[in-house]
Amino acid sequence: MKNLIFINGTMGVGKTKTSRELQKLLPRCAFLDGDWCWDMSPFTVTDETKAMVEDNICHVLSNFLKCSEFDNIIFCWVMHQQAIMDSLLSRLDTCGSKVYRFSLICSEEALKQRLHNDVVNGVRDSDAIARSLPRLGNYLEMDTEKIDTTGISPKQAAQVMLRIISPE
Repeated sequence: MKNLIFINGTMGVGKTKTSRELQKLLPRCAFLDGDWCWDMSPFTVTDETKAMVEDNICHVLSNFLKCSEFDNIIFCWVMHQQAIMDSLLSRLDTCGSKVYRFSLICSEEALKQRLHNDVVNGVRDSDAIARSLPRLGNYLEMDTEKIDTTGISPKQAAQVMLRIISPE
């Protein structure tokens, strides 16, 4: 049985780094960051581009699910509404797969500090804090396992996930 692992959270909470750490811990593992499907210039959010990105995500995840070389597939993306996650999952053939849903959360202060550091280092735009903070509470309402990354490293967050995915 394959494991399909969805990891969401607001920007700056540690999704990509935690996903990379989890990928190191899981055998035969593929990883897709939903942001890769948004990598366009200019960055344009319209109904058309949102539909295209979701279609691209589902296409890649479907191919990973069909491929016998992978037992574990990690997908991370902001997915700030339950409907986004539900829509993506409804388009995937998850028969023969165990689906795990994780939301990474952290304190407002930790998020502000992380995003501020990213802005200073040129990784994010200056409006990142204003865009990310209001979404932080969305993840508490979602049908996911919550992992608070405030005082832990991405490697530690990945180990928490691993204990849930592979409890042996």
